[in-house]
Amino acid sequence: MQRLAKTRSHTDVRNKRKVDSKHIGKEKIMKKAICTGSFDPVTNGHVNIFERAAKLVDELIICVFINEQKKYLFNMEERVELLREATVHIDNVTVDGCKGLAADYIRQHDVNLIIRGLRSAADFEYEVNKAQMMRHLIPTVDTVFLLTAPEFLFISSSGVRELAHFGGDVHGLVPECVEFALQKAMRNS
Repeated sequence: MQRLAKTRSHTDVRNKRKVDSKHIGKEKIMKKAICTGSFDPVTNGHVNIFERAAKLVDELIICVFINEQKKYLFNMEERVELLREATVHIDNVTVDGCKGLAADYIRQHDVNLIIRGLRSAADFEYEVNKAQMMRHLIPTVDTVFLLTAPEFLFISSSGVRELAHFGGDVHGLVPECVEFALQKAMRNS
């Protein structure tokens, strides 16, 4: 929640409105967004998207979902904890995990915007199909695409896992907490 002394505004969470003391009587609907993914592990590219997305909305939920087609290095609880550590500097972020359908989670948490990061044209094709399906399921929710910053274009979670598996240096590709978790996971495998 934003500090009253700093912004002179407060959030009426129950009614999802932001009330600004400078403009009494003028309210706006609270923008609540979600970034979903498996985040196995979270990378610096993800964190960059979260930082930029958080500036666009009042509240950003980062939600770890299970993709049954993937084999995971970190379990859901570990991924949620790593995300919390990696985003502790972003004030309006909440991290959660979910094993169900994203559309159900979005409805239950009154989310009105989905934010997805894109690295390439291939990502765009895949993400547009997902966005259209979500639009079919929840017509009131829009999807916004943020382009990955150029310095992170080559980073992927699967690439980081592979690099770590073969003893490569992941420094600078992932947050420090993830770097340590990867080193531990590789020692224990």
